[in-house]
Amino acid sequence: MLEPLYTAAEIRAAEERYPGFPESAPELMERAGAAVARETLAAFPDARRFAVVCGGGSNGGDGRIAARKLREAGRDAVETTAVERADVVVDALFGTGFRGEPRREAAALIERINAAGVPVVAVDLPSGIDASTGEAAGAAVRADVTVTFHACKLGLAVAPGRFHRGRIVVVDIGLTGAETKAALVTPEILDLIPRKQEHDNKYSAGSVLIVGGAPGLTGAACLAAEAAFRADAGYVAVAVPEPSLAIVETKLLEPVKLTWAAVFEAADRAGAIAVGPGLGRTEEAKTLRERILARLEQPVVLDADALYELEPGDWRPPVVLTPHAGELGRLLGEETPWVGAHRLEAVRRAAERFGCVCLLKGADTIIAAPGARTLVCPIDAPALATAGSGDVLTGILASFLAKGLEPRLAAAAAATAHGLAGRSMSARGAVAGDLLTVLPSVLR
Repeated sequence: MLEPLYTAAEIRAAEERYPGFPESAPELMERAGAAVARETLAAFPDARRFAVVCGGGSNGGDGRIAARKLREAGRDAVETTAVERADVVVDALFGTGFRGEPRREAAALIERINAAGVPVVAVDLPSGIDASTGEAAGAAVRADVTVTFHACKLGLAVAPGRFHRGRIVVVDIGLTGAETKAALVTPEILDLIPRKQEHDNKYSAGSVLIVGGAPGLTGAACLAAEAAFRADAGYVAVAVPEPSLAIVETKLLEPVKLTWAAVFEAADRAGAIAVGPGLGRTEEAKTLRERILARLEQPVVLDADALYELEPGDWRPPVVLTPHAGELGRLLGEETPWVGAHRLEAVRRAAERFGCVCLLKGADTIIAAPGARTLVCPIDAPALATAGSGDVLTGILASFLAKGLEPRLAAAAAATAHGLAGRSMSARGAVAGDLLTVLPSVLR
């Protein structure tokens, strides 16, 4: 359900726990270098010429051993920077200890590797990527394969590092595991979602209230409501402004429809409330959001327009924020590109600032909460890049919260279900409503 993601400090501690370290460090290096050679040959069996670009640290040592093993296998493997004449480049320039921006000469070499037009195998992680954050402060290698040791590094799971890594191969070099401050979420997390039992009724199976649907934006609330049902909620109500009620009545069949004036009466039966899909940015909408945060006790999801001009407060209910990069930038007073370049820092800052769970959407959806383990969900679903898919995620999350799942795990499970549904659809021509048809099969 949760696989460890190691920072540079955590992997260094794992190495130091190895018997006899540091005198035994050459054993680890020999295993690492041999694994790189083995996996490189497995990935590119027809390649004859290998340029192994080695730095001065232990990562370079791994590379030199890999070059020796490749020569022993009958290949032409040279520890060189002549990357343009190779069939495959092995990147052993920087290792997990790298931070910041490469110096000018190293940056130029990285650019040459990227421009060589041949496959690249990265040793442990692509050079220029921070192992602990995924950040790339300057030039960074774009690998086709990354052979990483012991376990996946956090920087390989978080963007932009995840977009530089290519296919990951994790190899065992004899280190022992330990608890890490971040973890990769696997599909097994869906086993945590309570299933309907014989004794359940529609309310105990999960009762959700969706608040949004301003005129012109009713589709968002409708998608969220239908997604909550498809994520196995037993009861869903949708509260919209009076002018939107007739439209929502026409669009939705199963959910109960009501106006914003009835929100607090309806909330008495709700196990979770989702505020934001199509909420709008009027003063009335903002006032309703603030009243919900001040009066209700059930878990609340804040998405889309509910994040607009949101300020930290003494909120009564447990809250989950679900911003994309632009929305998170506004919450933190940062530009969107900064969030894209510092995703881990951004989501953790938001969780601390607002004192709640924060889910940052993306191919590397990240869930952070104060004092808790950070969770990374590998989404890899291009079909989700369509209007309304975030509203579907909101409905799924509200359903899981209404079933009693703890907010951080509910967020991770919702992102996982959402991502798996997206993967099952064509990347071309898909719309958010298509997710609704595949969600039940994903949960099965």
